[in-house]
Amino acid sequence: MSKTLKIILWTLAGLLCLLLPGLYNPLNLVRYEIKAKGLTNPICIVLVTDLHSCAYGPDQRELLDAIDREKPDLILLGGDIYDDDLPDGNTLTFLKGVAPQYPCYYVPGNHEYWRDDFSEKMAELDSLGVHRIAGQMVSVDVRGDRLNLCGLDDPYAWEGKGAKGPADHSFRDQLARLGALSKGGAYMILLTHRPECFDLYASYDFDLVLAGHAHGGQWRIPGIVNGLFAPNQGLFPKYAGGRYEQSGTEMIVSRGLARESTKAPRIYNRPELVILDLRADQ
Repeated sequence: MSKTLKIILWTLAGLLCLLLPGLYNPLNLVRYEIKAKGLTNPICIVLVTDLHSCAYGPDQRELLDAIDREKPDLILLGGDIYDDDLPDGNTLTFLKGVAPQYPCYYVPGNHEYWRDDFSEKMAELDSLGVHRIAGQMVSVDVRGDRLNLCGLDDPYAWEGKGAKGPADHSFRDQLARLGALSKGGAYMILLTHRPECFDLYASYDFDLVLAGHAHGGQWRIPGIVNGLFAPNQGLFPKYAGGRYEQSGTEMIVSRGLARESTKAPRIYNRPELVILDLRADQ
């Protein structure tokens, strides 16, 4: 065996040793503590994004049990819970597992709007008791405190295959209308699918923005590269996943739960269930 061939083989072996651990992708719980103005009691919120009807054990028990252990006050569903290609069975099992037990609030993502049966899926959510808040603000009383939840439609509601025609003229118009509502004193949360518009969100008075969509940038080198590529952000996305702050507004971007639905495997980028512990800002 030539020296050159040996070098090539050892290099390939080293790369393989680096790659294989990165393909290990069990569910990861990521917890953020949020200091929330005006709260008097702690509030636990679970953020679920980008499930894409992927499987988490028999009857989705891995995911449902992880949520049950947290005993959340609210579950916020940040889009792409359905997929436009995979069957809906895993999504329905998950929704039927959480909706009877916890208040659930939902905004659609691009994959919901890409479906030809969008209206039927939204009616299905209604029948399960999941509250759709796209284009709306709802006030929620939790343990004696009030949260204002604002829901923002995905841009595909106006621009893409779905084009379901909300009353607002555009994504920016809907956001501006929601932003004008964010001056009521209660802690304001914006639930949106898209993180790449953070500069726009931060120009309003939202306290906290919750998003998904980026899938963690799909491939990561922890501590070096937070994400390689994300839709609508391209290479080395700015908002691949994690915690961000601008102009007094915080944004948490979930890396999402998509696994078998993705065209490329996740590398050093475990699927993520986000736990938000809101605490009084003393």
